[in-house]
Amino acid sequence: MNAYEVRQEIVRLGKMLYDKGFIAASDGNISVRLDERRLLATPTCMCKGWMTAEDLVVIDMQGHRLEGFRDVSSEIAMHLMIYAIRPDVNAIVHAHPTTATGYAAAGIALDKPLVSEVVLSLGTVPLAQYATPGTQALVNSLKPLVPDHNAILMANHGVVAYAEDLPTAYMHMDTVEHFAKIALTTHLLGQERPLNQQQVTDLMEIRKKLQSTKMAMMKRE
Repeated sequence: MNAYEVRQEIVRLGKMLYDKGFIAASDGNISVRLDERRLLATPTCMCKGWMTAEDLVVIDMQGHRLEGFRDVSSEIAMHLMIYAIRPDVNAIVHAHPTTATGYAAAGIALDKPLVSEVVLSLGTVPLAQYATPGTQALVNSLKPLVPDHNAILMANHGVVAYAEDLPTAYMHMDTVEHFAKIALTTHLLGQERPLNQQQVTDLMEIRKKLQSTKMAMMKRE
């Protein structure tokens, strides 16, 4: 995917996040790794549902603007930390989907193995302790969880999801919100039946094989 196509994809998925109610007003941010030195990111203080490709900002790996006329997102430090720790990650989506953010505001992680498909795609979704958005404290709160997870709830804040490409990062965000709705439904029904340890182990083995196959296919490309 060339730089022009990446810009169009960010704009398209920003609108999808907005249309689905995963973000409101100027909430949320998206970034994509262009190469080892540069990221393409959404700007601060702008509705992601109204963006054009020209609104996006190219930044270096220290967060300095290289191209674009808008200001860099105030939460870019979070993105830079994830890219530094996870060389396999090439795209990050941060949003505030209602149900998942409700769990984050309630201080409840989405870490119960209630749905096999979620275990296969994400494993678990942990909860990072609250820290002020856009600060080093938030980076420090997330940092220990980034190596072993592909989506994280941020207490009283929202969700960050990341992957090898932007469509997959978006789908991780979608999966988190879908799972949050299912978890809430089981709670309202008054009964949860999590998978047992052997069932989880079997699913994690399948997950490892799927990830290995995906990595092999990416290398061939």
